[in-house]
Amino acid sequence: MIAVHPAEVIPQWLLLDVPRTPQARAMLKHGFAQARCLPLFEGTEWHVLREQGPTLIDLRTCPLLAEASQRDTRLWPGLLLISEASTSTLLAHLRRMLTVSFGLHHRALLSYYNPHTASYFFDACDAGELSRWLGPISQLRWFGGTWADRAIGSQGWQQLINPGLAVRPLAVEEDLTPRQREKLQTCLMEQHAWHWSRTTATDYARLWAHLQEGLALGFSERPVLDGWLWLRLQHPDAVPVPPLSGRTQQERLDCLRNRWQNNQP
Repeated sequence: MIAVHPAEVIPQWLLLDVPRTPQARAMLKHGFAQARCLPLFEGTEWHVLREQGPTLIDLRTCPLLAEASQRDTRLWPGLLLISEASTSTLLAHLRRMLTVSFGLHHRALLSYYNPHTASYFFDACDAGELSRWLGPISQLRWFGGTWADRAIGSQGWQQLINPGLAVRPLAVEEDLTPRQREKLQTCLMEQHAWHWSRTTATDYARLWAHLQEGLALGFSERPVLDGWLWLRLQHPDAVPVPPLSGRTQQERLDCLRNRWQNNQP
């Protein structure tokens, strides 16, 4: 991805991340009522959540919103799109992108419309994969970055240009590649570290190092990992020396807690 100035291209569509800004619907109704809005979840398996889900907005019907969405990215988070495809073709593709599969029996909602998720997911795509995922979208950009970028205040405008390679169409439930799964897992872990750093007023880099340390010790279950983070913050100078006794992750964490609280090596 490359950083761009928001005025370099004129977007035609805004895929608004409504779940991130619930007040956006009220702002659309009262300030930009003329904007044509299309709920992305409508007609999909998430139809019941269509009012709370992302919305595709035709910026050509509301030039004022086109300006506002680039000027105030906090109020209007999401993806800016350029596409010459028909509305129905673009909508069908965007809806097809929502459901992904990994492994034989796992499927999930891909929140690619979230600027944070986009910063990880699209970075994991090579030229062929990018051509397939962008499909009828010629350009895509958003203001954001990774959670680590947010922690150090280095978010900015990102842009993707469709390579336009001859590839097979995106499947109804596209399989995620190992690289894509890895990047999305990193997104979840960095988001978790960011929230912990904010809640505990701890430097993000330090919190991230603690999280990685916990994973290396085998604390992969979320409640146990959280317990480890809290324990580590209470004992910043202690040294976790394996092996830890216990059959389960929780038992091993309890073993470590007893050691540290009793000042044992």
